Amino acid sequence: MTPEPTGQLVPTPSGYDLVLTRTYRASADDVWASVTEPERTARWFGPWRGEAGPGRTVEVQMAFEESAPWCPMRIEACEPPRRLAVSMEDEAGFWSLELLLAETAGVTELRLIHHLTSTEPLGTTGPGWEYYLDMLTAAREGKPQPDFEDYYPAQKAYYESLA
Repeated sequence: MTPEPTGQLVPTPSGYDLVLTRTYRASADDVWASVTEPERTARWFGPWRGEAGPGRTVEVQMAFEESAPWCPMRIEACEPPRRLAVSMEDEAGFWSLELLLAETAGVTELRLIHHLTSTEPLGTTGPGWEYYLDMLTAAREGKPQPDFEDYYPAQKAYYESLA
């Protein structure tokens, strides 16, 4: 079964924002812990090490990528439990990301925003973020991890059509 792509592309003054959203029946504090505590991020993205804080750089292991590399990630902003902005650079390029959390009546919406200067990488990054966010959902719900092959290349055309 191929998961349905959910991403939206929003033009900005400096490029584009790729926005993906997930909703959890949980407090913002609990969802925040899932995306910031190293033992919890290890379940769906990878662990991290170092002294975290705005303006600091930590190392994040891309545990579900080939060779599971460790990459430096700079914390641009950290406003618990509402906003985390990070940037990193690896062999795929420069990444500028934000996670925004909003809780209403015990339900938290998580928005992942990937700030892009070009639409060129959409065909690969869109399916990748769908996969990682579904990994987060599976980890939170204690369900089996999804298979990346269900996302890519199946969602590539959808994401390329957003451009």
